Amino acid sequence: MNPIFIQKPAKLLLPFLICILSASPPFLEAKPAIRLGVDYLEDTSFGILKGKRVGLLTHPAGKNGSGRSTVEVLFGAGPVKLVALFGPEHGIYGDEKAAVPVDDKVDRRTGLPVYSLYGKFRKPTPKMLAGLDCLVIDLQDVGVRCYTYVSCMRYAMEACFEAGVEVVVLDRPNPLGGIKVAGPPMDEKWMSYVGAFRMPFVHGMTIGEIALWSKKSPGVLKTTEGARRRGKLTIVPMIGWKRSMTWPATGLAWHPTSPNIPTLDSVAGYPMTGLGAQMGKFKHGIGTRHPFRFLTFEGKTPEELKHALESLRIPGLSYRIKTLSDSSGKKVRGVYLVISDWAAWKPVDLPFHMMKLTAAWQSPSPFSQANKAQSGLFNKHVGSGVWWETLLRDGGKIDLAPFLTKWEKDSRRFRAQVAPYLLY
Repeated sequence: MNPIFIQKPAKLLLPFLICILSASPPFLEAKPAIRLGVDYLEDTSFGILKGKRVGLLTHPAGKNGSGRSTVEVLFGAGPVKLVALFGPEHGIYGDEKAAVPVDDKVDRRTGLPVYSLYGKFRKPTPKMLAGLDCLVIDLQDVGVRCYTYVSCMRYAMEACFEAGVEVVVLDRPNPLGGIKVAGPPMDEKWMSYVGAFRMPFVHGMTIGEIALWSKKSPGVLKTTEGARRRGKLTIVPMIGWKRSMTWPATGLAWHPTSPNIPTLDSVAGYPMTGLGAQMGKFKHGIGTRHPFRFLTFEGKTPEELKHALESLRIPGLSYRIKTLSDSSGKKVRGVYLVISDWAAWKPVDLPFHMMKLTAAWQSPSPFSQANKAQSGLFNKHVGSGVWWETLLRDGGKIDLAPFLTKWEKDSRRFRAQVAPYLLY
């Protein structure tokens, strides 16, 4: 069934309906500037959920435009029979550390069972889905491939399609906007929970668009062809969001998506430094008030580091020396990353320069000394085996230009590939 496009708010009448609203109704004149998927679900009186037993996969950033949690919205909605909750990495309360398994529990607010999808199971089991008619997914992504919420959505979609359970995705903004696409694509060999889609590192899609692409594009989901044909997907769209919008333009408050992404400052820093600090002596501000935006390198003064970064001439970035306190209260001097020109900024250039600097400044290179587990985790995040092989061979003398040029071409190719599934 092809997507259906409408020009003004209307009830979602069919379970496969996917709609875009290009006209801005009067109520959008007030802040916030957009209506989230959960808001539109409320606007349509929860019509697509009436008469169904509903599960909800969400986290603390799953809130409506007024800041009310989606758990509360659905649990308090008369037409909705919410019977189970599902939590991703960091848990449904958002207080679990990264990469730490989360146990099943009972939600203290509603008394409903909470099934962890970041513990014993990453994919909902038939037992978890038993008795559900649909699973509603409301997860705030940050626009970066290795952030695990899109992987959680993928695994949940696969399980639901296999079990005959409808999937309803409440769409949310990509906080980096819908235009920037950058970084290496994912080699099939390195696909994992931190790289569940073959897309560039910064993908430029909303979570609803990723769901639609993965459902409609052959070979993306790991279900049988029959299960994919039977799978029922509904995207509840945002109203008023445009691809050019970064988060501040939405008028929405930012709610932390995980402990180390507390602010929009860290959202933009995540693709800039996350890969570059995986190995070696670079630290990227975790434990300070500027996670992913504050760089230090053991053995280098902030002045030396700032000079080295400035000499790279990376578009859109400038650098400022700051003194911050870490989690223990110790004062730390380092370099704060300033996005001085958003249009010129290339979000995934810096980490590869950081890797080159690491290989040049450390002897022996941490890359050449990495064991199988370390190199495997690195490649699962970066996604490019060719980059790893060249880094090992050339170290600090690696020529970045061919890689950056190729990845720009790959990003344009990806955008053309997913164009039929972009909803805004």
